[in-house]
Amino acid sequence: MRLSILLFAAASLFLLPAACGRLPSGGPASEDIVRQSADLDANFALYSVNRAFLPTVAQWPATGKQERLNWLGASNGAKTQIIQPGDKLTLRIWDSSDNSLLTSVEQKMVQLQDVRVAANGTIFMPYVGNVNVLGMTPDLAREKLQDELESIVPSAQLQLDMAEGRNNSVDLVSGVANPGTYPMPNRNFSVMGLISMGGGIGPHLNNPQIRLVRGRTIYGTSVDNLLNHPQLDTLLRGGDRVFVEEDERYFLSFGATGKEDLHIFSKDELSAMDAMSISGGFQDGRADPQGLLVLREYGPEAVAPGVRGPRQTRVVFTLDLTSADGLFSARQFQINPGDLVIATESPINDALTISNIIGNFFGVFSRAGLL
Repeated sequence: MRLSILLFAAASLFLLPAACGRLPSGGPASEDIVRQSADLDANFALYSVNRAFLPTVAQWPATGKQERLNWLGASNGAKTQIIQPGDKLTLRIWDSSDNSLLTSVEQKMVQLQDVRVAANGTIFMPYVGNVNVLGMTPDLAREKLQDELESIVPSAQLQLDMAEGRNNSVDLVSGVANPGTYPMPNRNFSVMGLISMGGGIGPHLNNPQIRLVRGRTIYGTSVDNLLNHPQLDTLLRGGDRVFVEEDERYFLSFGATGKEDLHIFSKDELSAMDAMSISGGFQDGRADPQGLLVLREYGPEAVAPGVRGPRQTRVVFTLDLTSADGLFSARQFQINPGDLVIATESPINDALTISNIIGNFFGVFSRAGLL
């Protein structure tokens, strides 16, 4: 009986490597990827990331949900408002004349409430007719209306107040404590001023992004970028719509990382070293620090003639974190949204796994008294 068991055990030890080849693992070994890239029919390109390669890949097209939205620089605006169609003007007219066309003996002031500015920029005044006030400040409009009125009622005096309409208001749609439509107090009203008026950004938003919709154009940047660069706090125009939303970009981690998961971008730019930190680093005893892989898929335009891009739309980048150049390069290599970051298995893991199995195998039989 003991002899049969020993013969079975010996046969198993010799057959195990041959039957299994590579034992199943959480990720590929780096030499597997390198070997596949050398095939003539390989459908991906392999690039080693180092100091010399970084300027090249930085010129390649963006991938994933990485919108290249422009942003508007800041400028100085006037501290006054201008009259636009849809605004409402309140006119208060005083006349002390006994024979006034506008007032009575008992009442020396008449008020024209909420006179709406027409689409062509005019308002109607009794005894005067239509007067164009489009694009004027309230002070200039008052002076013009006063001059028009004096030709009819020389002793009249006029006061003007303005309530902003749609063309002098902006919408703060989302991401703040109090979204809504806000009148522009003047032409020096900026994006950050609007967000402040809306109660500030909710603390639950991850790396909040700002989207400014003006007409048919969308501009975008991050709140962090605006805070660090005040010169980007652009002025608003009437009719603008501002959205504050969470950064939805992500990358994936796989293999011998501390955590295999989908990870949301926590800042505007993530390096390969950031990605490894977010995903929990390398697993001790399993990972191959010479074989950190980043898998990325480019659009067809990236391989079009005349475009600076990769040889194939599917690309595998390799990073060696055991060298100084590899470590520095990993801190500068940018992860794109949708990238797959793989910590490969150590080349000796298979041998270690088989050795452990053999040790456990003999240990069981020894404890059973069969050896």
